[in-house]
Amino acid sequence: MKRLALITIAILCVTATYAQKSKKTSTAAVVAPKTVTEITSYALGVNMLSGLKQNAEQYGIKLDWKWVIKGLKEASEDKSQFNETQLRDAFAMLDSLVKENNKEKAKVQKDFLTENAKKEGIVVTPSGLQYKVIRMGNGAKPTADDKVKVQYEGKTIDGKVFDSSYQRGEPITFPLSNVIKGWVEGIQLMPVGSKFMFYIPSELAYGEQGAGGGAIEPNSTLIFEVELLEINPKEDEHADEHGKTDQPRIRF
Repeated sequence: MKRLALITIAILCVTATYAQKSKKTSTAAVVAPKTVTEITSYALGVNMLSGLKQNAEQYGIKLDWKWVIKGLKEASEDKSQFNETQLRDAFAMLDSLVKENNKEKAKVQKDFLTENAKKEGIVVTPSGLQYKVIRMGNGAKPTADDKVKVQYEGKTIDGKVFDSSYQRGEPITFPLSNVIKGWVEGIQLMPVGSKFMFYIPSELAYGEQGAGGGAIEPNSTLIFEVELLEINPKEDEHADEHGKTDQPRIRF
């Protein structure tokens, strides 16, 4: 976690200075990059600042973009107001903020699971995985070595959908051993034809790292509705010429 926080600040300190131009008044003429240097510099600036914004949102860090832009400009001119000691202190402050935010988020997630476990029909396994049977099938159960074909929808505890094969209009096929622990354990409980709801603690999902470029924040409990359609299905029309089947857009 600390390394990620330091990377975020490092981006702030070394990014190109394109953003300073964006602070000019809206009445100024928009100047588009034309030369190779201008185009690549602009693209680099957009990419880095987009990443910085995404990381800040992901870790719950509030940034003052006026000072971000000022820092970019002064760093590009080797005129930083901070010496090495002050920069280290800033990094430490950021690291503390990230840890505090994660601690608060972890409590929210834990409280959710505690209350959810009390609901009718919820089963809690020794690992902490929670599930509810929506429909019990009568087919075979997969092992961790099998490929499975499923329909699913994943969301966070606030109801935000981050991935859905239903929305894409087609199921996916993948090796069960390639997914998060909560899926590996949970899907092995499902006979073919079943539909389960899984409530997966962060330690059985993506933990402190999160996933999906910010779609799944660190320490997130995830809720999945999953239908198990087939075990070791034949390669279907969605396989490419090399026989490779679909993979989840967010790797589990």
